[in-house]
Amino acid sequence: MIHTIIRDKPTRLFIILAGIFISTALIAEFIGVKIFSLEATLGIKPAAIHLFGGTYSFNLTCGVLLWPVVFVMTDIINEYYGVKGVRFLSWLTIALIGFGFLIVFGALQTTPNTWWVTSKKDIGIENMETAFHGIYGQGLGIIIASMTAFLVAQLLDVFVFHKIKKWTGEKKIWLRATGSTIVSQLIDSFVVLIIAFYLYPKLVKGQGDPWPFDQLIAICIVNYIYKFIVALLLTPVIYAVHGWIEKYLGHERAAEMKKAAMSDE
Repeated sequence: MIHTIIRDKPTRLFIILAGIFISTALIAEFIGVKIFSLEATLGIKPAAIHLFGGTYSFNLTCGVLLWPVVFVMTDIINEYYGVKGVRFLSWLTIALIGFGFLIVFGALQTTPNTWWVTSKKDIGIENMETAFHGIYGQGLGIIIASMTAFLVAQLLDVFVFHKIKKWTGEKKIWLRATGSTIVSQLIDSFVVLIIAFYLYPKLVKGQGDPWPFDQLIAICIVNYIYKFIVALLLTPVIYAVHGWIEKYLGHERAAEMKKAAMSDE
């Protein structure tokens, strides 16, 4: 039975795409704790974007390195497996992210071995337990914000994708894929930061002061500018993946799946 399932090309393709989708989303959540300078990483001068009386550069969470891949996968899955396929994977990913953070929370409650705590002093890490908590002890507000933003952005991506495809038909892959990603990334960029650093501190005591709203919006805009540029740069990748899938499935089978995906809402 299992051999028959794996031999089925559409099923095998769905497993591959789902694996990339879920693993990328999970990794993005866990590396998102690090803030990096894009300009310094590339060895260029800071962008110095002037917004609301402040000057901002591309200081981003490492999670943004992978989220564009998630949204590209969303559009590919949407193309061949429809709304139900994307919704299924989105809810599954939310559940697995929640499970992942639950396991991490449990790991944080364990008592460290005394030898392990000082095992990395020779490379400058004085306390491994403190380092572990610093990396994995992300606040509940960030978890809630990230999961909410992901789900809202995914549902919006699916909606915009199908609206554009109904308008353009099979033509203009770049418009429906890149267009839906640009719209959904706009919502994602604002929702996650507003919930995590403005609403959550306001509603929950002991979380510190919320960020000044004008500063928060400026940072959201800078984050979105980066995501917008990356979405455009990934357009050739979308065409390359489509080409590979068409070759893998065969044009006739691919056309049948795309037709079924459009009617499966």
